[in-house]
Amino acid sequence: MFDVGFTELLLVGLVALLVLGPERLPVAARTVGLWVGRIKRTVNNVQREINEELRVDEMRRQAERNKENLDKFQQDLQGMSKADPLETPQPPASSSSTPAKHD
Repeated sequence: MFDVGFTELLLVGLVALLVLGPERLPVAARTVGLWVGRIKRTVNNVQREINEELRVDEMRRQAERNKENLDKFQQDLQGMSKADPLETPQPPASSSSTPAKHD
């Protein structure tokens, strides 16, 4: 995210020491640490909720596709059951069957 090196941290610490003084610097550092921790937890919670919502949405779309496939399958089955049984194709006679006897 941010590329902060050791020299930048040292510079910020030195400026904070000069501005706040040695008495208030530890309290300010602790407060900043608490706020950074809270912000990180909040960002992690938001990311987790977004990922969960995406997962639920994907599951919902998959369920809809499955329902459409099931409806299509049921319609095909109903269409097959309404068809004339005489129109059902018979398997072709195989040529390797026993030869016919001539009398």
